Amino acid sequence: MSFPDGKALVQTVDFFTPIVNDPYRFGRIAAANSLSDIYAMGGTPWSTMNIVCFPIKNLPIDVLTEVLRGGKDAVEEAGAVPSGGHSVEDDELKYGLAVSGIVDPDRFASNRGVKPGDELILTKPIGTGVLATAVKGEMPGSDEMEDLLFDICGRLNRAGGEVITTLGLTGATDITGFGLGGHLIELAEASNVTIQLHMAAVPLIPGAMDLARMGMMPAGSICNRNHYLKRTTTTQGLDPINLDLMFDAQTSGGLLLAVPPEKLDEAKTMLTKAGDLAAHIGTARASQDGETPLFIV
Repeated sequence: MSFPDGKALVQTVDFFTPIVNDPYRFGRIAAANSLSDIYAMGGTPWSTMNIVCFPIKNLPIDVLTEVLRGGKDAVEEAGAVPSGGHSVEDDELKYGLAVSGIVDPDRFASNRGVKPGDELILTKPIGTGVLATAVKGEMPGSDEMEDLLFDICGRLNRAGGEVITTLGLTGATDITGFGLGGHLIELAEASNVTIQLHMAAVPLIPGAMDLARMGMMPAGSICNRNHYLKRTTTTQGLDPINLDLMFDAQTSGGLLLAVPPEKLDEAKTMLTKAGDLAAHIGTARASQDGETPLFIV
């Protein structure tokens, strides 16, 4: 398999511990999460390598088989080639991928490419952190929560990547460990813009608000909030629990696309036709001296 002429190589790596109990679902989610970095650049996954940490003395090998099967199914759905990998014995199960992808060097997105006036679209709902915490804690209804996590986190962000390439978008990111607010701040600072987020427009996973009110915010989400709120301006009257969810650490979250206003309807149509969410949640504007990179209203 030769590398396509006129294209550029992009690479990424990510792996983590299980957020669901079913090993196949965990493998699928971890692989989808790893592939998202390529889609967020407007790239096409090309080849992948497994990264495995496995407690062989404590877990049956069938668990590893199912994890790898879940990852392989996601990789093959993405059209990439699974090409081996590396494993080590560890006290805790961890899995993910190193991914090589292909991009057009003249048509790719980055966190430095947001422009004043761009409208911001989110392609998956927020709240995987609190749901995963509830699943790990075996809260009532945890089986249904795991089903919901799998449906959301196991879904590839391919449609969002296609929007980037088709419309020539230059600013995008995937929403993962920093939470929505954290990734918006990273985008704003890298692109030298200010982002205004309309909190009421941010879609939440069903049940996420109730779980957050019960104290199911994971430690990583609390750290996000404490760190990023220092660079955030909020208006009075915002629900503090909903505000916390803006910094909920996500796993295999959606893409955040910065779309010029004249292309907004086309982007939303492409996403919805593919079965993805297309939530218009905010706007970028030119930065002014002394203001925070993120305003939440």
